[in-house]
Amino acid sequence: MTPENRRALTRLVQHNCHISDARHGGDYSLCVYLLKMREYYRWEQGLPYGASLGKDQVGHWLASREQLWETLEDAEFAPLPIGDEVFDPFDTEGINQRLAPHGLAYGGGLGHGAKPHFVLGDLEGTRRHGDYQVLIIAREHARDLTAPPAMTLGSGITLRRESLRRLLWEKLDTWRWSRPDNALGRAFACYPFEQDLEGALEAMTDREVQAVLLHEEGEFRAGQLLGDEAWGRLLLDLVQTPAEIMARAVRDHLADCLCTLPALARQAEAPPLHFYLGNLTAMRKELFPGLVRAYDDWFRSGDPGAILDLAERGVHHWEQLAREMLALHVHHAEAAAVPIRQLVMANRL
Repeated sequence: MTPENRRALTRLVQHNCHISDARHGGDYSLCVYLLKMREYYRWEQGLPYGASLGKDQVGHWLASREQLWETLEDAEFAPLPIGDEVFDPFDTEGINQRLAPHGLAYGGGLGHGAKPHFVLGDLEGTRRHGDYQVLIIAREHARDLTAPPAMTLGSGITLRRESLRRLLWEKLDTWRWSRPDNALGRAFACYPFEQDLEGALEAMTDREVQAVLLHEEGEFRAGQLLGDEAWGRLLLDLVQTPAEIMARAVRDHLADCLCTLPALARQAEAPPLHFYLGNLTAMRKELFPGLVRAYDDWFRSGDPGAILDLAERGVHHWEQLAREMLALHVHHAEAAAVPIRQLVMANRL
């Protein structure tokens, strides 16, 4: 692949990222949107973590980007020509087969709210994680506004190392505003962020990669239990409703009770357990208050037994709840959001 072909491919992938952002940029609250755009600007400009961002520069860039998105709201995603073949932008496996010899890696899939995510970056390598093949993307050349650190695509896992590192930075930067004494602060206290920001971010990324892979393994196993097609149809009918957020939280809890929580509890390493609890969304805490209590028990006693016991109970609870949600969806179809919300709120653990 010539340098010009590589630049052309990067432009096309970024074009598709812009289309996705044009369609879904309004999905976030104003506060979350501005925070995401601020860090998106940092990535696009190649600025280091911790660098001061000029208010005027960010403001002008944001206005220009929103003007671009206005022109792309009704655009179709562009196919990706590689060599003598043309690929659908969601054909991750086929695209990566052609890109791997050139040291590049690609990902294309659907995230929260059915938002498409695309990424093109340098191929760091592949590795095995249990029964799964993991594709590791290092530096990213094209990405959209939201950059999930990992996605399960087909029978493999795509891990975005730069996105994970950037997520950790964003969490740290937000926590520093008021520095509360909470699980997230305890996780950051395990690393020398005040003395060596870059080194601490790298060390934390190395450690959190394992937790990310455990969650994706759990997602894969949850899909085998529930059926990815049926669950996908449920999510599409719940898009942009509170029930969608609840459904994703239920599946995340099932995935983590299957894999992440037992593994982290047995390892009994403080930093990833602190970060796991600190990184939980408000909805996940709301639906799983027992997990917060089990974490507090471990933090006081150092005994992970309560977490292990809860994870074992959680597998049955969340799988059963997810199956009942699927049954409601079969019965109510597009009108399932309200009964699913009521069911989930009545079955917290």
